[in-house]
Amino acid sequence: MKNLLYIGNKLSKHGVTPTTIETLGPLLEQEGFKLRYSSSQKNQVLRLFAMICSIFQYRKADYVLIDTYSTTNFWYAFVTSQLCRLLKIKYIPILHGGNLTVRLRKNPKISKMIFKHSFQNVAPSLFLLHEFKIKGYDNVIHIANAIELDKYPFLKREKASPNLLWVRSFAKIYNPIMAVEVFACLKQKYPEATLCMVGPEKDGSLLETKKRAEELNVEVLFTGKLSKKDWIDASKNYYVFINTTHFDNMPVSVIEAMSLGLAVVSTDVGGIPFLLENEKDSLLIPDKDVNKMTHAIVRLIQEPALFSKITSEARRESEQFEWQKVKQKWLTILK
Repeated sequence: MKNLLYIGNKLSKHGVTPTTIETLGPLLEQEGFKLRYSSSQKNQVLRLFAMICSIFQYRKADYVLIDTYSTTNFWYAFVTSQLCRLLKIKYIPILHGGNLTVRLRKNPKISKMIFKHSFQNVAPSLFLLHEFKIKGYDNVIHIANAIELDKYPFLKREKASPNLLWVRSFAKIYNPIMAVEVFACLKQKYPEATLCMVGPEKDGSLLETKKRAEELNVEVLFTGKLSKKDWIDASKNYYVFINTTHFDNMPVSVIEAMSLGLAVVSTDVGGIPFLLENEKDSLLIPDKDVNKMTHAIVRLIQEPALFSKITSEARRESEQFEWQKVKQKWLTILK
């Protein structure tokens, strides 16, 4: 049995959307790995301290998995990876940050200290695999984010209605205000349109989004954070999933929407064009373009054949992320 220490933000008990540490970890446990996790501390300084302590405590682990992001949490990966190097522990950064390419460019020396010395770098998206390869990193492998497909029943919708669903943390990087602005534009043509926004507060964006909805005089259903089961149940009432993000890597929420039979309309930023294909399994529009996103939604409503093609194709594409397929790559590098 292999012993793994998983370093990441295990914060769902604090009302934060579960991250990979809380989805991949249990799946690896199902395969017979023994996992320890760090950290669930809400305070960032205490979280880093707990991560450092856990590396000393479990320094006999076979591997340390490190969820690696591009903003403040990038420094967790730096500190913990260098401690692993010092203690001669094999570590595996899992590359999540949609803006990690900026880190490679702006912090090249620090990036090399993390990624050149790792046992392996795991890129969930082909976008980051491509970008890391360009920068000369050969020790990088693509392993997609995984879902358990049987938990996402496909609902065949014959045609689209103007009912929109948005699922993400309320953070500026995900541009939730754009969803409200798109909704306001859509209601000019379809007064019966609805918008449901699911996700927890992160950086004050929830309040700003609610304020924008009031300014535009539109009624939005803000549910807060929902359990996976609850938002999957709620999705049955909606037809179009809108992804308004400024930066992205490989959002699991989009894969989940594809699985459930929702038509995805997304900005074409970061790793999105590596995940979705315009006019095939989604409609892609430029970042921040409210009018083009609104027009794309109208197309789906007015063109049932397009809606049917996109949702059916998206479900087929989502099957490649089934855990039973993805796990073989993890087993290869961990065993």
